Amino acid sequence: MKKLAVVSFGGSALLLANQRGTIDELEENAYHACTHLINLIERNFNLVITHGNGPQVGNILLANTAGNKLYGLPEMPLDISVAYSQGFIGYILEQQLRNVLMSKDMDRDIISIITQILVNKDDAAFQHPAKPIGPFYTKDEADRLSKETSSKFKEDIRGRGWRKVVASPTPLMIYNRKSIENIAREGHIVIAVGGGGIPCFFVESNKLQGIDAIIDKDIASALLASQIQADKLFIITDVPKVCLNFNSPKETALDKLTIAEAKRYLDEEQFDGDTMAPKIRAAIHFVERSGKEAVITDLAGLLTEDSGTQITIV
Repeated sequence: MKKLAVVSFGGSALLLANQRGTIDELEENAYHACTHLINLIERNFNLVITHGNGPQVGNILLANTAGNKLYGLPEMPLDISVAYSQGFIGYILEQQLRNVLMSKDMDRDIISIITQILVNKDDAAFQHPAKPIGPFYTKDEADRLSKETSSKFKEDIRGRGWRKVVASPTPLMIYNRKSIENIAREGHIVIAVGGGGIPCFFVESNKLQGIDAIIDKDIASALLASQIQADKLFIITDVPKVCLNFNSPKETALDKLTIAEAKRYLDEEQFDGDTMAPKIRAAIHFVERSGKEAVITDLAGLLTEDSGTQITIV
């Protein structure tokens, strides 16, 4: 019987630093990312792929604002921009993954599912926006945009500039999760929970409505993985392993982490709050609820079974 894996790609896997985000760049990056997934298929995994959208949804919002200013086009809320990003990123991933499969003489159906996720409109995150999206700006640019749009900006911990921040509420329930699981277990590849999912809430009994927010895609992926009883969660980032004292002379890469160790290091603030800490929390969420293993690694880490940092119960 085949195992089921959820693989969570960051939006930066599709848009590299200093790239403009042209279709040629996105397709080339997607093809490269998808070549690494073949190894999981060969290792007898069925796949659900999730992806981030931080750079992409930021560009969508910029285009949205420009269209409104230049041509009077109606501005769309953030949840619509997330849905937009799910559609076009899903299309690119699906097409490039199909190209990779054909190059290997492999055949799978690939299904992209627009995914809504229930959140609580009273989540404290709406009072404290902290999720970075979109491009990096200088301090002067961020100050100007903040005055013009009432948006909030935060300086990047790696010194790359300032980014817009929005609310990131806790995901509560993933819609269509049963269909996602059934399709994947039949041997087809599912692309879902794009950008962390489209956040929605009950504006009144039995009436859903979108809300301006970005759900962390790793937390949403962990929730999905636990709800569909996945055997393994892979969280893909830009470093091969989780490190203590990252980017310092005392940097130490970790092959394994227990839940207790991961929680202790979180309390010690060993992990960047905007990048690695959410991935650690997502891994903890999945492992605690499933008893299975989560792996945090880069794309190359998908090529061998023991790569990356493996997070386990004990």
